[in-house]
Amino acid sequence: MSNFRTIDRGTGFLLPPSVDEWLPEKHLARFVVEVVDGLDLRTMSGSYHGSGSASYHPRMLLGILVYGYAMGVFSSRKLERATYDSVAFRFIAANDHPDHDTIAAFRRRFLKEIEALFVQVLLLAREMGVLKMGTVALDGTKIHANASRHSALSYEHAGKIEAQLQAEVADLMAKAEAADAADIPDGMSIPDELARREERLRKLAEARAKIEARAKERHAREQAEHEAKLAARQAKAEASGKKPGGKPPEPPVAGPRPQDQINLTDEESRIMPVAGGGFDQCYNAQAVVAAGSLLVVASAVSQAANDKQQLEPMLDKLESLPEELGKPECLLADNGYFSAANVAACAQAKIDPLIAMGRQPHHPPLIERFAAPPEAPKGATPVEAMAHRLKTSAGQALYALRKQTPEPVFGIIKSALGFRQFSLRGLDAVRGEWSLITMAWNIRRIFALAPA
Repeated sequence: MSNFRTIDRGTGFLLPPSVDEWLPEKHLARFVVEVVDGLDLRTMSGSYHGSGSASYHPRMLLGILVYGYAMGVFSSRKLERATYDSVAFRFIAANDHPDHDTIAAFRRRFLKEIEALFVQVLLLAREMGVLKMGTVALDGTKIHANASRHSALSYEHAGKIEAQLQAEVADLMAKAEAADAADIPDGMSIPDELARREERLRKLAEARAKIEARAKERHAREQAEHEAKLAARQAKAEASGKKPGGKPPEPPVAGPRPQDQINLTDEESRIMPVAGGGFDQCYNAQAVVAAGSLLVVASAVSQAANDKQQLEPMLDKLESLPEELGKPECLLADNGYFSAANVAACAQAKIDPLIAMGRQPHHPPLIERFAAPPEAPKGATPVEAMAHRLKTSAGQALYALRKQTPEPVFGIIKSALGFRQFSLRGLDAVRGEWSLITMAWNIRRIFALAPA
């Protein structure tokens, strides 16, 4: 005879249930609620007006967003559904069910305020003793924009489509003038066809104007770099008394290039090379991660595919952090961030840089691995001093932390949590969303690192 427990779905609760009893004491959802309750949300709550029906409290909506991003649930519709299906989400929502429009509107409305809360979470980590700002590592990763690369339009192709549409408009105008004498195909409405093409011409003109504006900005930037190179070349010639070798640098070409593109869905995103080869519509997300704790201490998003220009802005973000968090002593970064200017910027910020100066060979010979490091050069420049430190055993051991610091964070966020594409569009919006996902990651890490 089988001995099974009775399945009874019909008997009601003898006493009113409490959502507080539905989760174990040590659960991430409880910790998220505690953290959000400790944040200063007066800017959010103060923006609500007392008229109309009662609103959901920002603490509850923020808790749903943070826990959702920490668990890999990013869609507002899935977040709404989770308040019915998930015990943890029911606990955070206090057994209420805000609809997806409310969640999405809250996220869009308070992106800037959520971005500012990032530092408050770091201060909490510092108070709990899980954040130490000794060695930090900087890296970047490409996150897909909420736009297809097939929606991108090049300047050259836009001109071709524009010429085609203008010819079609002229043909439609001729058909309209000879409507009585010519046969019009069944189902064709000349006014509708004209309106449709005029609207497309208007959008094409806007797209071409934006590409031209970008080209103008790029030319001004490249012209300044060209003049700096010429000045350096002239100074070198005057110092040596000889004509410098090689061809002088070519001046930049003004105007848009035929291959310059704009995306019609998210015009602020850019075509970027992605891992595994190929190109896609992306943003370049940056993060500075503290070694040991793997907490993100600074984050940013840029439109530039190259990481070389991202180091100084991230140093500025580190400089702007509160003094209570402490100051980093050493910055680790891969070869994509190396330049003499970046090394000098780290030295000026009083941070020791360890930035790879080239690709490191795999499986070096045994003699090289255990060879004594060369003596430190006297009167070395910042780059020479860093190069020497990278050759020492202590420097190599410290630089080895780079691969195990930011890369696991990106790997978990993108592969385990599934955050491979931004939900929002526009540079400001994706910056706020990147702050939200990194803040959610930090709360998850603090919960894992905090003593029981």
